[in-house]
Amino acid sequence: MLEQWEPVIGLEIHVQLATRSKLFSAAPTAFGAAPNSQVAWLDAGLPGTLPVVNSAAVRMAVQFGLAIGGSVARRSVFARKNYFYPDLPKGYQISQYELPIVSGGELAFHRENGDAAMLLLERAHLEEDAGKSIHEGLSGNTGVDLNRAGVPLLEVVTRPCLGSAADAAMALKRLHALVRHLGICDGNLEQGSFRCDANVSVRQRGDDDLYTRVEIKNINSFRFVQRAIEFEFERQVHRRVNGEHIVQETRLYDPDRDETRSMRGKEEAEDYRYFPDPDLLPVVLEDAEIEAIRAKMPELPDAIRRRYEGLGIAPADALVLADEPQLVRFVDQTLEALETEVEARLVSNWILVELQGALRKRELTMAQSPVTPSGLAGLLSRLADGSISSKIAKQVFEALLNEEGESADAIIESRGLKQITDSSAIEAEVAAVVANNPDQVAQYRAGQTKVFNFFVGKVMAATRGKANPDLVRDLLQARLNSDDG
Repeated sequence: MLEQWEPVIGLEIHVQLATRSKLFSAAPTAFGAAPNSQVAWLDAGLPGTLPVVNSAAVRMAVQFGLAIGGSVARRSVFARKNYFYPDLPKGYQISQYELPIVSGGELAFHRENGDAAMLLLERAHLEEDAGKSIHEGLSGNTGVDLNRAGVPLLEVVTRPCLGSAADAAMALKRLHALVRHLGICDGNLEQGSFRCDANVSVRQRGDDDLYTRVEIKNINSFRFVQRAIEFEFERQVHRRVNGEHIVQETRLYDPDRDETRSMRGKEEAEDYRYFPDPDLLPVVLEDAEIEAIRAKMPELPDAIRRRYEGLGIAPADALVLADEPQLVRFVDQTLEALETEVEARLVSNWILVELQGALRKRELTMAQSPVTPSGLAGLLSRLADGSISSKIAKQVFEALLNEEGESADAIIESRGLKQITDSSAIEAEVAAVVANNPDQVAQYRAGQTKVFNFFVGKVMAATRGKANPDLVRDLLQARLNSDDG
């Protein structure tokens, strides 16, 4: 039954801008402060207080607009969005409505199967956040914390252009990567810095019409976005099939029960009685100001991915690296610190496989890594110039993980791990291994060539893994294939 239907999905993403003060006042915005310790008089709704626009928030909005190829408005207007809620003492939220700061734009992303797709954006506008209702530990009462009230948000609204829950999650991850690369948001989902609402409707395949949409509010993980949309899709299909009416409403997703629940009827724009805020002048941007912001834009994920692919990093790995700012910094700093020529593919493999695997086991982030870019660069330089083998490199890496601050060269020197490249010294071990294993020699010369690895292992064990493996193989082949071996 579900195969005959498809969801139509649009997203509204609330990006908390990484400014040091609120959108219309100088109050600080640090997360985790005691309740109601960072409240501006304006956001508390005290009479006579007036808003002043945070210029840093405006610049960040322009950065975003440029990054997505949107149209940055030379003139945008703040409006009052009127509604009553306990965590909004003013009785209205200052937002943008008819004239947002960014219109249009698009963002490329990859589906789960690797196919390219496009997220189409409708607009991005600045607005202030509301406060937060608190229920825990209040014995059936509700408290209000206004610390978050007035925090600057960029609300990004997409078109209803997504056709699956998986696409919605992948597109959201891409947008998450973009705002972190721009440095306009820390992207912390647990702290609410990056939140998503999903608008979902359903239609039969082949139908181009849009039907009643349902909003799923405040989803704070990529996995929950996908699960919430999947549940809502199935719920609406079942109602349509059974001839039941779908109500335009706002619903909440309960991850414990894996279901959406009705929260309230969904308001229309006219219900908010928008009108231009009389205390705020329009935001007017000159072309020179926009171009100055463009000139300071950081390298964006797509450009990073193309650069990495040009260096020889596998496309799939380049995509993973480019979407994570901390990984990009680590890769670039490692490449810059290399003392000898090392393939970029080798650098990416060590970071994605060895380093990230070790950090996951230790439950550490990249920022907490005891292995520094210079430390890894030193290890890979010694591996590339033949000073250590791949096996010894793993030992050096473990030491770097466990002995913070010690360089790869110091570890190699202090533990006597330098690779043996003296052919005469290796030749002596090769001769001894061949002489002591006549049965295996006979097998090899009878055509059982797989036994060759037995000899390699014996020589490497005899040299404690320090012999150059390529030289070991060459010397072994020469001796085993000679008449007097």
